[in-house]
Amino acid sequence: MSRKDDIYEPALAGKKIPILTLDNKWHRLFTQTEPDKHVNHLVDELNELVKRQGKVNTEIKEIKKLKKKLMQEIVENASEASVENDRRAQKKAEESTRLINECNEKIEGYEDELLELPGEIDRVNHELMLATMEICYDRLKENEKEIEETAKWISQVRVELKKKLIRKQEKELLNQELYAYMHDIFGADVINIFDMKYQGQKVDNDGEKTAESKEGK
Repeated sequence: MSRKDDIYEPALAGKKIPILTLDNKWHRLFTQTEPDKHVNHLVDELNELVKRQGKVNTEIKEIKKLKKKLMQEIVENASEASVENDRRAQKKAEESTRLINECNEKIEGYEDELLELPGEIDRVNHELMLATMEICYDRLKENEKEIEETAKWISQVRVELKKKLIRKQEKELLNQELYAYMHDIFGADVINIFDMKYQGQKVDNDGEKTAESKEGK
């Protein structure tokens, strides 16, 4: 048992774990990332065991059905085999008896296997749960690291944005003060001329930029 298993094992003590490969919630854990090779191996092993358990149960039912049919045939042939001393009927009864014995042996073997399968399923399922916990824990650490980095970036951007807003407000206030001062010193007529010249320069600059962009094309 690894050191990580020692950490996660106590969390599973006494817990009833569903068969993970049959649990939709477990499958949703891996919608964004692929499970590793170890998990895939355990998934395949667990699926095979569950499939085998279902197959064994089905085989037992089918064999019991066949056994019942064979026993019915023995009963039906019993009177004919004894009363008429029909050798053919006796041979058929013997064959049915042989097949019934084979059925009993197969049923016994399957029932022994059924006693072992739940333990094997629990063992692999438990190992898969430990591997899942390790993956989830690693993913939680990665996500937490990214969350912290993103939060730090957001905090820095907010500080920078706040500085930019303050700087913008200071420039706007300074422009208002400059404009008011010039208006008081030079009067409205001069300021209007200045405004027209400033606006004209802006238009010319914009026009030059537009012409340059057209030539560039």
